[in-house]
Amino acid sequence: MDFTGKTVLITGGSRGIGRAAAVAFARKGARVAISFRSNKQAALETMEMLRGEGHLPIQADISRPEVVRQMVDTVVREFGRLDILVNNAGIFEAHPIDRCSYEEWQESWKRALDTNLTGAANACYCAARHMIRQGGGHIVNVSSRGAFRGEPGQPAYGASKAGMNAMGQSLAQALAPHHIFVGTVAPGFVETDMAEEVLNSDAGDAIRRQSPTGRVARPEEVAYCILFLASEQAAFTTGCILDINGASYLRT
Repeated sequence: MDFTGKTVLITGGSRGIGRAAAVAFARKGARVAISFRSNKQAALETMEMLRGEGHLPIQADISRPEVVRQMVDTVVREFGRLDILVNNAGIFEAHPIDRCSYEEWQESWKRALDTNLTGAANACYCAARHMIRQGGGHIVNVSSRGAFRGEPGQPAYGASKAGMNAMGQSLAQALAPHHIFVGTVAPGFVETDMAEEVLNSDAGDAIRRQSPTGRVARPEEVAYCILFLASEQAAFTTGCILDINGASYLRT
């Protein structure tokens, strides 16, 4: 998997899976742009970890459609092209139906869908328009095991990731004639800041035992799968959803 000369945009690239993917792409020769919503320090720390030069951090709230357009246009303006988009940015917040108010329910659904699904869809649109003009590209969406297993305490998150899966498959069909290939990774629990609190809680051991490996995924393992789906050799996997959950949840 050689990405020399390729330009990659990773949303939510300042920490966790996004950071691991940024490091891996840079190690393989790519020029990397990462977006971050508010944590500039984490984004700068990620920049320092990247091999090579010319990488770019961009502050962007992808729940805002015009900001998404500006983010993608900035990458194309600075690098001259966009070869790979990784839709990794997402939010995960609790809103159990039996314990939150109707107003809290509405707000949680709006935030989750605006960021996790509509934001990713807008990034796909803006990136794909550039990729069509340049003759091709790759899009990799970061979904979740929760899209299949369910998220009883965070139903909007589960629904947004299920929507991302369907969107990716639809776009794989729509964009293949333009030599744009779309894949999705669906991790279970991963050792990231988002999961740190629950993994360090009393529930942590039970979560690790969900997998027969006795652990959860490392960000680098998910990043490897992202790079695979973004590689030229994996073009015929377009439309696939790749489970990365250590056999903690099996579907047929």
